[in-house]
Amino acid sequence: MAVPVLSFPPELPVSACRDEIAQAISAHQVVVIAGETGSGKTTQLPKICLQLGRDSIAHTQPRRLAATSVARRIADETRTELGDLVGYSVRFSDKTSKATKVKVMTDGILLREITSDPQLRRYDTIIIDEAHERSLNIDFLLGYLKRLLPRRPDLKVIITSATIEQDRFARHFATADDQVPMLEVSGRTYPVQIRYRPLETDDPEQADLDQIAAIDAAVGELWSAQRGDILVFLPTERDIRETADALKHRRDAQIVPLYARLSVAEQQKIFTPSNGRRIVLSTNVAETSLTVPGIRYVIDTGTARISRYSSRTKVTRLPIEKVSQASARQRAGRCGRVAPGICIRLYSEDDFDTRPEYTDPEILRANLAAVILSMLSLRLGDVADFPFVQPPSPRAINGGMALLSELGAVTELDSAQAQLTKVGRDLARLPIDPRLARMLIAAHENGCLDHVLVIAAALALPDVREFPADRREAAQAAHRQYAVAGSEFLSRLRLWEHLQEQREALSGNQFRRQCERGFLHYLRIREWFDLHRQLRRTVRELGWEVPRTQVDAAAIHRSLLTGLLTNIGVKFGDGRDYLGTRGTKFTLFPGSQLAGKPPAFVMAAELMETSRLFAHTVASIDPEWVEQIAPQLVTRTYSEPAWSSRRGAVMADEKVSLYGVPLVAARRVNYGRIDPAESRAIFLQAALVEGRWRTRHEFYAHNQRLLSEAEDLEHRSRRVVRRSDADVYDFYDARIPANVVSARHFDSWWKKESRKNPRLLHLDEAGPAATGVPAAADYPAAWQQGQTRLELRYHFAPGEPDDGVTVVIPQPLLAHVQAAGFDWLVPGLRVELATAVIRSLPKGLRKSLSPASQYAELALSALQARSEPFVPALARELGVITGISLSPADFRIDTLPTHLRMHYAVADEQGVIIGTSDDLDELRRQFTARRPAPPTAPVYRAWSDDGIGVLADRLDTVVSGQPVVTYPTLEPAGDGVRVTAVTSPAARDAGLHAGVQILLEQTITPLTKKIANGLPPAQRLSLSQCPYADPARMFADCTRRAIADALGAESDVAALRTPQEFNALAQRLSPQVRAAAPEYFTHTVSVLAEVFELRRAIDAHSGSAAADDVAEQLAHLVFDGFIAETPLSHLRHVPRYLTAARVRLEALPGSAARDGAGLDTVDRVIAHWNQRLAQVPESRQEPLNDLAHWMLEELRVSLFAQQLGTAGPVSEKRLIKALDSFR
Repeated sequence: MAVPVLSFPPELPVSACRDEIAQAISAHQVVVIAGETGSGKTTQLPKICLQLGRDSIAHTQPRRLAATSVARRIADETRTELGDLVGYSVRFSDKTSKATKVKVMTDGILLREITSDPQLRRYDTIIIDEAHERSLNIDFLLGYLKRLLPRRPDLKVIITSATIEQDRFARHFATADDQVPMLEVSGRTYPVQIRYRPLETDDPEQADLDQIAAIDAAVGELWSAQRGDILVFLPTERDIRETADALKHRRDAQIVPLYARLSVAEQQKIFTPSNGRRIVLSTNVAETSLTVPGIRYVIDTGTARISRYSSRTKVTRLPIEKVSQASARQRAGRCGRVAPGICIRLYSEDDFDTRPEYTDPEILRANLAAVILSMLSLRLGDVADFPFVQPPSPRAINGGMALLSELGAVTELDSAQAQLTKVGRDLARLPIDPRLARMLIAAHENGCLDHVLVIAAALALPDVREFPADRREAAQAAHRQYAVAGSEFLSRLRLWEHLQEQREALSGNQFRRQCERGFLHYLRIREWFDLHRQLRRTVRELGWEVPRTQVDAAAIHRSLLTGLLTNIGVKFGDGRDYLGTRGTKFTLFPGSQLAGKPPAFVMAAELMETSRLFAHTVASIDPEWVEQIAPQLVTRTYSEPAWSSRRGAVMADEKVSLYGVPLVAARRVNYGRIDPAESRAIFLQAALVEGRWRTRHEFYAHNQRLLSEAEDLEHRSRRVVRRSDADVYDFYDARIPANVVSARHFDSWWKKESRKNPRLLHLDEAGPAATGVPAAADYPAAWQQGQTRLELRYHFAPGEPDDGVTVVIPQPLLAHVQAAGFDWLVPGLRVELATAVIRSLPKGLRKSLSPASQYAELALSALQARSEPFVPALARELGVITGISLSPADFRIDTLPTHLRMHYAVADEQGVIIGTSDDLDELRRQFTARRPAPPTAPVYRAWSDDGIGVLADRLDTVVSGQPVVTYPTLEPAGDGVRVTAVTSPAARDAGLHAGVQILLEQTITPLTKKIANGLPPAQRLSLSQCPYADPARMFADCTRRAIADALGAESDVAALRTPQEFNALAQRLSPQVRAAAPEYFTHTVSVLAEVFELRRAIDAHSGSAAADDVAEQLAHLVFDGFIAETPLSHLRHVPRYLTAARVRLEALPGSAARDGAGLDTVDRVIAHWNQRLAQVPESRQEPLNDLAHWMLEELRVSLFAQQLGTAGPVSEKRLIKALDSFR
C-alpha cells in the first residue's frame, strides 16, 4: 500500500523538530527522543519514519488501551482505515493486514514475536515508547535489541521517554563507533509553581500537622485564590477513604476517589464536567497510567505503595515508601496541562533533594522467573551476562532460577549452565506467568485441564468482582452465591459457569447490565473470556486435548499446587496466623470466605504484604499433596531411631517439610533403608544384646537364659559377674553380616547360615567366673511380714534411684503393710548397712569405732533382726560395747548410699509399677493415704447388741492373692466411738482400751461442782487457781482419771469382745469409780491450795534462774487437763512437790549457792534423760518420760527441801542408773 501524503499538526512541538529527528534517524541506528506528555512524539514519530521510507515499523506501548488509541489516532491523521497502513496488535485482538506498515503493539506482543522471529526480520524500525516506565518487558527488550543491532545493521531503534533518564538509554546503546543522539522535545505544558508545606515545622508559632489536616490546609490555600480541580496523591485506599471523610466538611467540594480496584462506573466520574470544586483523591495510578483531565492543582503527600519482590521470602511486598524525584516531577506535571498550575508538596525541599533521583525499575524489584524463562527459551546465554540497562542483582537472578527449579523448568540452578526441561519448554510457550503455566501442565496430566484453564485465566487478571465502598455488604452478599466451601479457586470456577450460562441466555447489553447489577466488572470479564480462549488455543497447539470433565476438586487443587508450592502455610497456635515457607508468617485476607474458619493447611494464589502479609485467593489442601507433587523439594529429617519389636525393624520419626513448613510432624518409617549402618547397630544392640526381640531361634533363647542368670546374680551380689553389653555386642557384630539390619534380613541370612554352623551364635556357657554365688537366704526373693509375702527386686545400678533392693507392694496391700523391719534390709546387706551407719558418725566418735566393719558385726551378733528399729538398736549395742553414749541422732542416715535404703514400689493389678519412693508413708499418702472414717459411719456411746455388737478377734481375707489379717477394734470419735479395723494386735488392743475408757465415761456419772459445796471457805477459795478453761471439766476429770486408773488395774480390757463382757466390766467398776472420784477431787484441792502461794513466791523472785526453773516445773505439773493425765499414785504427791518448790524459793537468797548446785544436778539429769530418749524405740519413749518425770520430781525435793522427805531413796546416781537400765 502506498504511503499517503503525510501532514504534521503545527501545534504539536514535535512537528517543529521533525527535520532534526529525521536527520538523526537517518544518520544513526539508535536515537533517544525525550519529551513530556503532549509533545506529540507518540503519534508523529511513526509518520516521520514513514516519510523516511521505513515501511515496517513496530511501535510498542506499555498498555493495551494506549496501543489501540494510538493506532486509531495515527490512522485518522493518515486518513487511512485502521488495519490497513496502520494497525495494532494487543492481547486478544489483532487489527493488522499484509498492507500494514505501522504496527502499534504492547511490548509483551513484541516479546512473543521474538520467539518465532529472533532476528525481528519483519521490522526495519522499532519504536520503544514510554521507555522511562522501565517495566520488565521494556528492560528486556532494550537488552535484547542491544544484542540484536550488530546483527541487524539495517534496523533502526527509536527510544522515546519522558525527560527522565534519557542519558541512561543513550549510554546503553552507545558504541565505540557511534554515539546515540538525544533529542528533547518540549511538551504543551504550562509553568507549575512548586510550594513546600512540610507536616513538621521549626516555627514555634505553628503547630505540626498530620497528613489529613495538611491536605485540608493545602486545599484551603489553593482555593483561596482561584477555583480549580485538585488532584491529591495518597499512598493507599485507606488513606483515600479517611481523607474523603475528613473533607466532607467542604460542602461545595466534590470528593472523587480514584484507585485501580474501583469499578469502571466510579472511575468514569473523573471524566465528567466539573465546576472547579472537584478534589480527586488518587493513588499513583494517576501518575502515569491514567490522565485526569482539567487538573489545575496537585497536592503531593510524597509517598506511594511500591511493589517489591523479596528474593529471600519469595513474597511480593507493597511497602509505603517515599517517591523518587522523578515521580514527584511527574505528579507535579499533572497540573500544567490546561493552565499554569500549583503543586503543593507536603514535605520539605531538603527532603525532596535527598530522595533518589529515579524510581527503581521493575527489574530491580520484581521476580525474574518469566524473564529468565524467555531468555533460556531464546538461548540467550547466561542471564548475568545479558546487557540489561540496569543489571539485576545476583540474588534476584538466583531467586528467579530457584522458582523455575521449583516448577521443574530447568535442569540446574546455575543460569549459565541451565537448560530448559520438557516442562520448561512447555512453560515458555504458554503466554502467562510461569507458575500459572505450570498449573496447566499439571492439569493436563491430572485430567482436569478444562477447569484449570478457567482458574489460571482468572488468576492472571485482576479480580472481576467489584466491592464498591458504599455498597460493600450488598456486593459481598451477591458474590456469596458463588462460594464453594474450602476453596476460593473453585468459587472462581462456579462464577465462570454462572457467567457462561448468563452469556448464552442474554443479549450483549442484557449481559453487561446483569454484570453491573451483580457487582461484576464487565470489561475484566471480557478479558477473562479472551484470555481463556487464547490459552485454550495455545494448549491445543501443544497437542493437548481439552475434554469436558466432571469437577474433581482434589485433582484441580493438586494441579494448582504445582505452581503455588511456595505459597502454602500451616496454621499455628490458637490464632489465625499461618507459618509459611522460608519463615514467613501470614494470615488470610479479611475478605476471604475462609477467614471465618481458617483450615489447618492452605495454599494461596498470592501473598501480598501491605499492613501485614495477607494470603489472597486461598484453598484448604492436604499436606500429603505437597509431598507427592514435589518430592525433590521437600526436606526429610529423621529422629528417634529405635528398635520396634512388633515390626522387627528399626523405626524412626520422619519429619517432612517444604522450606520450613511442616507437612508431616512425625511419621514412623523403616530406618533400615535410610541409614543401614545405624539401623544394624541398633538391631544388634536392642534386639540381640538387650533382648527386645520376639523370636524362636534356639540360639537366642540359650543366650538370653545365660545372660538373665548372670544378671540376676550380679544384681543380688552387687558385683560384676556377667559379660558386658559391649562384649555381647562385639560377639554378634563379628558374626552377623553388615547387610543385616532387621529381623527380616536376619531370618533370611540365618536360615542358610544355621545349616552350616548352628552354634555360630551360641554364647559360651562357662562365661565369667561362676564362683561366689550368694546364699538364697541372704538375698531372699520375697519379704515375709506376718502371713504376707512381698516380692523383692534387686538392681545393681550405682547412681540410679532404685539401686539396691525394692519391695513390690500390690496397691490393695499398701494400707496393710507395716514399715517396721524394712530398715534392716536383707541379711546379705546388713553388715554393709551397719558399717555404713557407723561411718556416718562425726569424726570424733567414728575414730573410737574403727574398724567399723568389726564393730558392725559385733553389734549385729547381739541384736535380733527386725525386732526393733535398726538405728536405735545399733546405737544401743554399740554403746554397750564401747561404753560411749550414742543416740540415733548422732548418725547421719541421710548420707547412706542409695543401695543401703529399702526402696518401695506400688504395683497395680497387672503388676505394673505405678509409684516408687524410699518413704512408705509417702506412698500411702499418694495412693491410699489413711483416710478417716466416713462422716456417715455410726458413732456409738454405748456397747449394745444392735450397735457395736460382737467384735471378732481377727478377720482373715485375701488381698491381691496374699493373706491379710485385720483386727476389729474401737476408734475414739469425740464423746463416742466407731468400729474400725487395724493391722496389728497391738493397735487393736490400744484401740479397745481407749474405746472402753470413752464408753465407761458415758456410762458412769461424773462428779459435778456440787462436791465443792462442802468445802471450807479457804479450800473453796483455792479453786480459783484452777487452770481449766472450763471448770466443769475439772470435776469430770476426777471421774475420768478414776476410770483410767481402774482400767489400768484390769488385765483383760483388751480381751473384751461382746456387749455382755463390757456391761460386766462397767457394773464391776462403776461403784469403785464413784467411790474413788472424790479422793481425786480432794487431792486436786490440795494441789490448787499450794499453787496460789507458789505463784506469789515465783513473782517475788522473778528474773532469777530458780524462779524460772520453778515456773517451768509448775507448768509441767498443773495445766488444763492435769487431773486426767496424772495417776492417783502421783497426784497425791503433787502438793508436796509444789511445797518443796515454794520452800526452795523462800530460802533464797541465802541458799543461792546450794540452789545453783542443785539446778546443775537437775540439768545434768535432764540432759541424760534426753540422751536416753533418743536411744530407745519410739514405742518405749512415753514410758521412759513417765519414769524420768516423777523420779526427777522426787530428786527436786531431796535437793531443795529435803526436810519434806521423799517417797523413797533418790539421788542423781540412782536416777541415771534407772534411766540407763530402762528397756
